[in-house]
Amino acid sequence: MTEKNWEEVDHYFTSKLHKEDDVLEAAMKANEEADLPAIDVAPNQGKLLHLLAKMKGAKSILEIGTLGGYSSIWMARALPEEGSLITLEYSEKHAEVARENLKRAGVDKKVKVLTGAALDTLPSLKDHKFDFIFIDADKKNNPHYIKWAIELSNPGAVIITDNVVRGGRITDAASDDENIKGIREFVDILSENERIDSTAIQTVGTKGYDGFVIGIVKN
Repeated sequence: MTEKNWEEVDHYFTSKLHKEDDVLEAAMKANEEADLPAIDVAPNQGKLLHLLAKMKGAKSILEIGTLGGYSSIWMARALPEEGSLITLEYSEKHAEVARENLKRAGVDKKVKVLTGAALDTLPSLKDHKFDFIFIDADKKNNPHYIKWAIELSNPGAVIITDNVVRGGRITDAASDDENIKGIREFVDILSENERIDSTAIQTVGTKGYDGFVIGIVKN
């Protein structure tokens, strides 16, 4: 199987299982026009986040890494009327694009975008507890993000972390890549922390060869 096959399979399932969505397409177009990096989750991954948040019955969601708000829209749509989502974005430019996309999607009343380095904004959330957390930011800081995510979780919270396989390079213990180092330390924390039960899923598709970690915070 080649990457072309992976992309064709993604497009097949997306065309069969996803309805056309002008709002999400407009968000992707706005991101492209604003020259945001093309690192959003794929449509099927966005829908997976949506379905997982719905299955969890999440009323409060935290996202670390907003970009243009594409994944934020998917998750916000899974919230009940009284639900809320807080998303953290380092770049003010990216945050402004995200706010416009969220407004166009009609979910802006449920979503708050906080700008600045996540490690600076996370301490301001100490009084919040979340049912569902999505980590998709700079990988070198994943060890810090997962510690904060567990601390800010309600019992039974679901934590999803994206881009953990890195084309298979995650197994390279000698790597000098700060992203690989960060993810490996993140995995070590998960393996040692008794408050969370986790596993990893490898993925292929339009985003190439990668994967995510899913965990549930214990009572």
